[in-house]
Amino acid sequence: MAYQYQQPAPGGVDPQFLWGVFQRVDKDRSGSISANELGTALSNGTWTPFNPETVRLMIGMFDRDNNGTINFQEFQSLWKYVTDWQNTFRSYDRDNSGAIDKNELKIALQSFGYRLSDRFYDILIRKFDRQGRGQVAFDDFIQCCVVMQTLTSAFRYHDTDQDGWIQISYEQFLTLVFSMKS
Repeated sequence: MAYQYQQPAPGGVDPQFLWGVFQRVDKDRSGSISANELGTALSNGTWTPFNPETVRLMIGMFDRDNNGTINFQEFQSLWKYVTDWQNTFRSYDRDNSGAIDKNELKIALQSFGYRLSDRFYDILIRKFDRQGRGQVAFDDFIQCCVVMQTLTSAFRYHDTDQDGWIQISYEQFLTLVFSMKS
């Protein structure tokens, strides 16, 4: 894959810089990045591997040609996405611990428009805390927020009168859950 100068990538990052990053991540020199290559390259700041489920989710979101990998153009969009999430994560990690605790998660999700019970935040922490420390790492925070957004969109699709209630059959519920991209 030959590199030609392009306009700055989304987010104003120099495309030559990103091309260098892309080449370092593309270990097999295939011209595209696999989930394994991306997972190895990403860091959540805790010296633990990036959540493979989050990596798979991001590949699915940016793999526009549906070949299971990310080409350079797709990588530019993914880079901006991850950078935006890093900035969001840092802004809600109020104690700079490198993780989001229950109260920080509550503040983050409330700022996104969610109004949920404390009991539900306990459930979210248990679901997305892979380390078992009562807090959510960067990669798991991305997955939590994307899953919340995906479920919310699916719910709103069925909430035709926008009253916060839906009535669906069991099969519709299963279809809703199994057709999620996460």
